[in-house]
Amino acid sequence: MSWKIMYSSISPHGSLKLYEFIAMVTVVMIVLSQLPTFHSLRHINLCSLLLSLGYTLLVVGACIHAGTSKNAPPRDYSLEPKKSARAFSAFTSISILAAIFGNGILPEIQATLAPPATGKMVKGLIMCYIVIFLTFYSAAVSGYWVFGSKSNSNILKSLLPDDGPSLAPTWVLGLAVIFVLLQLFAIGLVYSQVAYEIMEKKSADVKQGMFSKRNLIPRLILRTIYMIFCGFMAAMLPFFGDINGVVGAIGFIPLDFVLPMLLYNMTYKPKKSSLTYWVNMSIMVVFTGAGIMGAFSSVRKLVLDANKFKLFGSDIVD
Repeated sequence: MSWKIMYSSISPHGSLKLYEFIAMVTVVMIVLSQLPTFHSLRHINLCSLLLSLGYTLLVVGACIHAGTSKNAPPRDYSLEPKKSARAFSAFTSISILAAIFGNGILPEIQATLAPPATGKMVKGLIMCYIVIFLTFYSAAVSGYWVFGSKSNSNILKSLLPDDGPSLAPTWVLGLAVIFVLLQLFAIGLVYSQVAYEIMEKKSADVKQGMFSKRNLIPRLILRTIYMIFCGFMAAMLPFFGDINGVVGAIGFIPLDFVLPMLLYNMTYKPKKSSLTYWVNMSIMVVFTGAGIMGAFSSVRKLVLDANKFKLFGSDIVD
């Protein structure tokens, strides 16, 4: 999407469509997906961290430049007029935040397959949450400061408006696009590994080497099909923000806030009269309600936005 935004800014009448950029990215991902294990991604993970910090620094700098320039856009911090709309937006936002902070749990769950699990998970999650907090919140706060409620979910689109000049130096935004593109390659590789592990439990033969013909050919076929499917769905349904909300409400809120409390009570069996038991029960009830409301509001927004797009269209549904 960022690639398409930059292309549209440089060549407003260009013929390339969004799905064509997604197809290019999918081809690269098919090649990179052949890295066989999490261990082979350790250097890519480090690069991903540096790219996240670099992208955030560039975006924050661009927002400060835009907000203090003579072309600074008018700021509007008003909320939606209807209380119901504000409530739905709030629960959708909670679901998106759950997806952002919760997705770090997936590779950490897989890390429990190799002992010592506790140490690895705690260190990994602490690092994950620190990076998420620094990157997401600094970009969100600076973007909201400049554009207010008119800020686009992809801040680069706000900094590169369709009906005016760029609000930040082009080279800064171009470098930010390169950073976010490389970062998305890394993210795709890391989180696809979970799906690969599930698929290859039955297709792989652990008695043979990972680069043997017996394991290499099935891995090549399965991962290629998986990436083509992901690219096809992304090109067909450009609901990136909306889908984040649905996944957060249905997947990550139960995974992060309900299931751990339930498993703790089932495993350690605290007394029903104890504070621990009732704190866990309260968290389960509150976040079950938040998940239900978040799912409803996210699906509602998805349905409302369905009127704004065409299959394999070139416009992003914000």
